Amino acid sequence: AFDLPIALGMLIGEGVLTGPAIKDYVVAGELALDGRVRPVNGVLSMALTAAANGFSRMIVPLDNAKEAAVMQNIEVFGVGSLSQAVDFLASRLPLDTTITDVDSLFDIASHYEIDFSDVKGQESVKRALTIAAAGSHNIMMIGPPGAGKTMLAQRLATILPPLSLEESLETTRIYSAVGLLKKDQALLATRPVRAPHHSASGPALIGGGSSPRPGELSLAHFGILFLDEFVEFPRHVLEMIRQPLEDGYVVVSRAKKTIHFPAQFMLVAAMNPCPCGYFGSNLRACKCAPGQIARYLAKVSGPLVDRIDIHIDVPAVAFSKLRSKTRQIDSETLRATVTVARQVQKRRFGGSKILTNAHMTHKQLEQFCQLDSGGELLLKEAVLELGLSARAHDKICKVARTIADLDGSENIRAEHVAEAIGYRRLDRKL
Repeated sequence: AFDLPIALGMLIGEGVLTGPAIKDYVVAGELALDGRVRPVNGVLSMALTAAANGFSRMIVPLDNAKEAAVMQNIEVFGVGSLSQAVDFLASRLPLDTTITDVDSLFDIASHYEIDFSDVKGQESVKRALTIAAAGSHNIMMIGPPGAGKTMLAQRLATILPPLSLEESLETTRIYSAVGLLKKDQALLATRPVRAPHHSASGPALIGGGSSPRPGELSLAHFGILFLDEFVEFPRHVLEMIRQPLEDGYVVVSRAKKTIHFPAQFMLVAAMNPCPCGYFGSNLRACKCAPGQIARYLAKVSGPLVDRIDIHIDVPAVAFSKLRSKTRQIDSETLRATVTVARQVQKRRFGGSKILTNAHMTHKQLEQFCQLDSGGELLLKEAVLELGLSARAHDKICKVARTIADLDGSENIRAEHVAEAIGYRRLDRKL
C-alpha cells in the first residue's frame, strides 16, 4: 500500500512534482515493476481514517476506487499506473472523480438468490428460525442426514433485517482488510454467511497468525456463522468461541500488542443426534449403543450448550411433503415479521447499544422479562427438573421475550415461556 506514495514522495523530493495542492491528497497503492498500480487491501478503512483526519481527496488504485468512494465526503481518483498519478498531480491529465451511489448499490446487491419457499415442510423449524432471527438468538439444529439442516441455515440470512449502512461499512472493512472483496465491489450489501469446515483450526476460526488477521468469527460479523457437523469440530476449538459469543468481539494477544476484532454474529450449529445419525428417526433404525450416543453428545460441553439459546429437532421430511405442491411461506413474509419484532426491540432499548433481546444485560432482563404467575411456575419446574444453569434460565427468559414480541404481546405469558422451554432440547440429553 505504500509503494505509490513512496514513489510520489521521492519525485516530490527531487522537485519533479511541485505545488501546494499535493499535500491535500491521501495516496495508497502497490506498484508493479512495469509501473502499473495494483489494488491493495483495506482501502475503505484508509478512506474512513482520511475523512476523520480532515482530508478530502484520495488517489487509489483503479480497482479500489469504488470501494473508497463509499465515503461521500472524499473525492476519489483512481489511477492505473505511476505515470497516470504523476501526470494527474502535475495537472497534465484530468481524471474524473469516482462516484459510488450507495442507495442504488443496496437496491441491486441486497437481494438473495435463495428463498425459504424452497424448503418443503419443517414448519416447526421455520418457527424456531424466525424466533432466532427476530431476537438474534443462537440456534442449534439436531436431525438425521438429509433432513434439510444446511438448506435451512443457508436461508436464515434471507429473513434477517437488511444491513444498515453502518453495519455494511463495518463488515466491508473486515472483508477489505483481508482481501475478500470482489473486484469492483464497493460494499457488502447482504449479511455474510460463513460456513467453515469442521477441520478448521483455532486461528482460522478466531483469528490470529504472526501478523494477526480476522478469522471466520469476524468475517461473520453482523451475519451468520454456520457450523455444520458441530460435534466433529475439535472440542478445544469449539471452546474458543465461548467468550466471543458473549462479548461480540475477539481478542488476539501477542507479545507486543493486543488486537480486538469485531465478531457480533448469530451462531447456527447443526449436528446429528448420534454417530450413525438416525437416533429417533422413523426412516431407519439407529445402530448406536446408548453409551455411544452419550459419548457423542458429550463432545459438546455444557457451558457451550448454555450459550446456545434454541435447540430444535429437525425431523426427516415425509415423502408426501416433498412432493406437495402447496405454496410454502417465503422469505419476504418471514422477514416482514422479523422486522416488526426488531422494531419493537429497538424502541424498548432506546438509545442504548443493545439492539436485540439476545444481548440484553441482566438488569434489562429483570426489567423487560417479568413473568406472570403461570410463567413463573413453568420456569421453576423446568429449572428444577432439567437442572438448568443461571445462564440457561436467562436464555429461556430472553427467548420468551422474543416470542412475546412476535406475538405482539407486551407481557410474557405462560405459553411464551412454555415454548421457550421447549427449545432447550439438549438440556434434556446432557
